Amino acid sequence: MNAVASRADELLTSHPGLESYRVRDLPDGCVFGEMHLPIVALFRRVAEQLHVPRAATAVALNTFPGLLPDDVTAALAAELPEVLPIGPFHLLPVPGDDDNAAAADPHGCLAWLDGHPARAVAYASFGTVVTAVVGGQEELRELTAGLEASGAPFLWSLPKEYWPLLPPGFLDLERGKVVSWAPQAAVLRHASVGGFVTHAGWASVLEGVAGGVPMACRPFFSDQRMNARMVEHVWGFCTVFEQPMTRATVAEAVSSLLAGDQGTQMQEMRGMAATAFAPDGGSRKNLDKLLKIVCPPHEHSRGDHVDKTAEVTGCAPTTHGLLGASSLAHTVAD
Repeated sequence: MNAVASRADELLTSHPGLESYRVRDLPDGCVFGEMHLPIVALFRRVAEQLHVPRAATAVALNTFPGLLPDDVTAALAAELPEVLPIGPFHLLPVPGDDDNAAAADPHGCLAWLDGHPARAVAYASFGTVVTAVVGGQEELRELTAGLEASGAPFLWSLPKEYWPLLPPGFLDLERGKVVSWAPQAAVLRHASVGGFVTHAGWASVLEGVAGGVPMACRPFFSDQRMNARMVEHVWGFCTVFEQPMTRATVAEAVSSLLAGDQGTQMQEMRGMAATAFAPDGGSRKNLDKLLKIVCPPHEHSRGDHVDKTAEVTGCAPTTHGLLGASSLAHTVAD
């Protein structure tokens, strides 16, 4: 273990597609960390399935064409069956969304954001699993102090069971709003949001990219370190907390995010995400391919027998396999 720790900052130059990552960025269970966590077992199961001959006809990824670096895309294509980027999933149109707008924002986050200038608000959220308490109560207190010390308006999505850990009076700050849940994708698309303090779960990263919002990442486990490394080192619009957050580092990161330029590359990625599901968009085309794999033509049906699934979905029976995974085989969505 000491030998591995001493090489933590070495780049993975001998592994195609991973040249920009360090040993320390790898998920737990690869070369260090807790080997018996459920998420480690899940990663290993996905990896095993990916290498079973003909186990899958295609691999669907929660990303979109052009988002991943060319070397990563090439490495995936070399190792996997047909790779189909069909994301970002959160931008898939859902019938009835407009009718449920009020129900989707029960705490009035978007209305609160409407009252602030462009790119003036910092949004903080650490998903439904991490919540920032994974780092311990002391780190939660430091995050709280840093948001207050930044002097910036902030919106913080934090499960209500952790509110008693906040200091007295914090919930009454006029320039802050703490809610138990926020419509994150919509929040990150709001013009008032200029920075995102996040755990760097893949779904959160994608929502930040689609919103064109720079990030300050505090990764804890799983794929989060690799995600944060990509946003910071490959894409160049992120600050990463390599150590537990402190009042000073949070305040500095928030101020930097809100004062900085979003950058040309971030805006290009935001544009690519916005057009991914256009009629000629890359994700739309890949989704069509996916549907043809999952729902092949009806002439594949055998005789007069119609599978019950086919009756419900309109799909003929198929032996084709499909393995769904997020970017770089990430299976943690938060």
